[in-house]
Amino acid sequence: ALIGSSGAFLTKVMCDGMNRSLINVILGGFGSTAGTSTAQEGLVHTEIDVSSTANELKDASKVCIVPGYGLAVAQAQTAIADIAKTLKAAGKDVKFAVHPVAGRMPGQLNVLLAEAGVPYDMVYEMEEVNEEMDEFDVVLVVGANDTVNSAAVEDPKSGIAGMPVIEVWRAKHVIVNKRSVASGYAGVENPVFFKDNTDMLLGSAKETLEKLRSEL
Repeated sequence: ALIGSSGAFLTKVMCDGMNRSLINVILGGFGSTAGTSTAQEGLVHTEIDVSSTANELKDASKVCIVPGYGLAVAQAQTAIADIAKTLKAAGKDVKFAVHPVAGRMPGQLNVLLAEAGVPYDMVYEMEEVNEEMDEFDVVLVVGANDTVNSAAVEDPKSGIAGMPVIEVWRAKHVIVNKRSVASGYAGVENPVFFKDNTDMLLGSAKETLEKLRSEL
């Protein structure tokens, strides 16, 4: 009974986090197949390397880090924790923004960050960070896709329209570390990857963040 009720509770949290009913989640997905590259014709992304990313972070005063499922899969939590600590020691205002359903279950990213030694007072909920998103000089997204997808807010016809997301695109500069610009679990293209203030830091999260840690 305890296990069943715990599962039901987690399911409700997931549904609330995606602004979807249980039936909607069970019976179907959102858009196309997850992991497919569905960039509209004419859309072009810009890329950034590790060295330039390090310089951007060094020049920033206020930094937000948004971890996602990709960070968990790559087991890159130690590297991102070290990066955050280094930036904080340099006098930067550093905050982690964690979506309620980031990962494959509620709280997965919170646990990984805690295990890596990230102080609790550096980890913020989505609503808290969204209130001050315009103030961040750099937002570093690591392995997150659907949870930072601007289509949820800007496109009423999108398959994820209405889903609460971390509104990273409102920051001054967005750097996204992913293996590619392919869609996420929902199978919905992410316009953030193609916005003027976004640069893609393509590559494995663990390998890329370890290089970034060394650069810093």
